[in-house]
Amino acid sequence: MTQNNSTEDSGLQESFLSHLFELRDRIIKAALAIIVVFFCLVYWAPDIFHLFAQPLLKALPAGGKMIVTDVTGSFFVPMKVTMLVAFLIALPVVMYQLWAFIAPGLYQHERKLIVPLVISSYSLFIFGMAFAYFLVFPTVFQFMASYNAPLGAEMSTDIDNYLSFAMTTFLAFGITFEVPVVVVVLVRMGMVPLAKLREIRPYVIVGAFVISAIVTPPDVLSQLLLAVPMSLLYELGLLIARFYVPKPSDEDVDAAKDGDSKAPDTQATA
Repeated sequence: MTQNNSTEDSGLQESFLSHLFELRDRIIKAALAIIVVFFCLVYWAPDIFHLFAQPLLKALPAGGKMIVTDVTGSFFVPMKVTMLVAFLIALPVVMYQLWAFIAPGLYQHERKLIVPLVISSYSLFIFGMAFAYFLVFPTVFQFMASYNAPLGAEMSTDIDNYLSFAMTTFLAFGITFEVPVVVVVLVRMGMVPLAKLREIRPYVIVGAFVISAIVTPPDVLSQLLLAVPMSLLYELGLLIARFYVPKPSDEDVDAAKDGDSKAPDTQATA
């Protein structure tokens, strides 16, 4: 009996270590993908930052420029922006490594769901960042610049502060555009019924305005530019989730497949 227990413990330990080693390999591959893309882009780091800063540069008055208040800012800020671009380009590889690690533990119908979810999540995150870059940034910067003229103040922004603001805004809008994916997952996994999500619609709208008030600049325009898309995306998620309402047959089929795969082993043992 003691020997059997020790054998089981040894098997569990080996299984845990094998999963740990696989996770390490997956993380290394994902990191290498980001690093390779970064070194391919690093030569154009100043040009990438200039493109990154275009929304603010266009809002500056004639002759206005961005400033550097940190000694190393002119080097590290473009490097950080280039690393961000490298991460976005390599993100499909990162998602694939994550998918390859968790796929063996999923049911067949869950595996079919993961691939479209990964593709839609990546696409929506990029769309959210593009929405912030092409619409939100120009609108907010022009709005803020209009307040400087009556004050007689000159608008000059440090590149590090601009990077922090842009990163926060990109993250906020990228996550916001994931709302349809979250709604579909909640419904498909049976965590929240679709009827309940429709019922709490008013609370979601209020929550969207609260979140936008926290993560955007303190003006009504930028808050609306985040809260309105978030509410509309929630409605889009409700529409799409109708096609992903879980059916009892999915789990029954998976259970039947598992039972069939175990049946020969049971008969052989008998």
